[in-house]
Amino acid sequence: MKRRLRIASRAPILAPPPLTIRDTIQHRLSRERGTIFKDAPVRIALLYPSPYTVGMSSLGYQTIYRELNARPDAVAERAFAPDDMAEARRLREPVLTYESGKPVGDFPLVALSVAYENELGNLLETLELAGIPPLRSERNARRHPFVLMGGPLTFSNPTPLCAFADAVVMGEAEEVVHLVVDALVSTGDHEARLRALADIPHVWVPALHGETLPTVAAVDVETKLPAYAQIVTPDTELSDMFLIETERGCSRGCTYCVMRKSTNGGMRLVSMERIFARIPDDTRKVGLVGAAVSDHPRIVDIVNTLADRNIGVGLSSLRPDRLSDRFVGALKRGGYRTLTTAMDGPSERLRVTLERHAKVKHLTKAAEMARAHGMKALKLYLMVGLPTETDDDIDECVRFITELSETVPIALGIAPFVSKRNTPLDQQPFAGIEVVEGRLDRLRKGLRGRADVRPTSARWAWVEWVLAQGGERAGLAVYDAVKAGGRFADYKRAFEASGVVPSRKRRLMTLTPGD
Repeated sequence: MKRRLRIASRAPILAPPPLTIRDTIQHRLSRERGTIFKDAPVRIALLYPSPYTVGMSSLGYQTIYRELNARPDAVAERAFAPDDMAEARRLREPVLTYESGKPVGDFPLVALSVAYENELGNLLETLELAGIPPLRSERNARRHPFVLMGGPLTFSNPTPLCAFADAVVMGEAEEVVHLVVDALVSTGDHEARLRALADIPHVWVPALHGETLPTVAAVDVETKLPAYAQIVTPDTELSDMFLIETERGCSRGCTYCVMRKSTNGGMRLVSMERIFARIPDDTRKVGLVGAAVSDHPRIVDIVNTLADRNIGVGLSSLRPDRLSDRFVGALKRGGYRTLTTAMDGPSERLRVTLERHAKVKHLTKAAEMARAHGMKALKLYLMVGLPTETDDDIDECVRFITELSETVPIALGIAPFVSKRNTPLDQQPFAGIEVVEGRLDRLRKGLRGRADVRPTSARWAWVEWVLAQGGERAGLAVYDAVKAGGRFADYKRAFEASGVVPSRKRRLMTLTPGD
């Protein structure tokens, strides 16, 4: 006789309610170490125009947070772009500071760090969500915050920020930002504030200076270096990692790079002793940060000492000509499983024109050392669409990577070349979206089954190039594009409508943006 199974009725399982922005902030705060809670008369919102996971991996952002909170008269609270901008727009989600949960728009001073050109769209949308008109011309000094900007973008071309920023700190801000706050506190009159700021070296006031930029600031090495993390958290791109500088600037002359030896006096080293004096005793992972970390004369000793203390290690930049068996062995002891370095140009000829030291022999040796030390793969960063590049250069890359792949698995991180202001390759045209996509396709087909090829978007690289070479009109075009929806087609139409790029049917996008 068959027995029937009886299934007890159950209440329906309800999905948990979605987290509110306040829930998310409280959860993240509970996992941070080093957060500063205080009260002071001068209230500053530090707004990062990318999500929390990106912003809290920015050593510069964390350094300014600590600098401002060291003032007895000031409190700086962090805020970030939404994790999901489209959902935040739909819900009209407020932008709140983390430390007090107050709306960013209620602060008298909002300071933003802008890292690169394509953050501008996010910046404008985040200001709007915060109830702050992005356009400087539409803000009222009595009702809206003073909007201060700075960040890595100021080393190349911040002029697209012209229509949005009340003032911009150019270059290394640790010292200049205090002069700016002093000037803002000393008077409540907006015009007087602008005049006072315009008199401070390295401060750009677009309403008074137009697009004429002051020089970038460089900090005092003895008192301000190294920069180091104030807050450590698992909820970042660099989870639970304590970030610290080993050097600032670079001693090399790569022709495409903003942070080259001619920028701010070249490389300024931090001694090994000063680095270790800043690392907390309970640290489990350390990120060594700088434009040329592997050029530090004691970098192998630093990595080995960290490994001796069972501390995991990450480096922001590895140059292939600096790698040695001892160095790679130290990296493996520090937790490296993939050896990552820069190839830059697809051919030896192009690497010479870039003034790179990444020769075939260095890259071949890197693959051999990665294998010898049990690394899972060798990851190489590469640019395509370089000046004078041809299919022959791409074919040379295919042959060379094919050979390397016989030694160790290869992953390629590929970005289209974008010329930047304040470099020898300034004003070089963009190769063209179709050209870049064709070169990427040639690489993919040639390396199918031999290497993992991961390129970034040629379309958004073109947008980056327009902004990198553009000025105020390019920034205003981004404002129009964001209003239209923020898709690539919206950017293209806005750039053409504003005259930043010429409009022609079926044209290749290779002309220098007029501004």
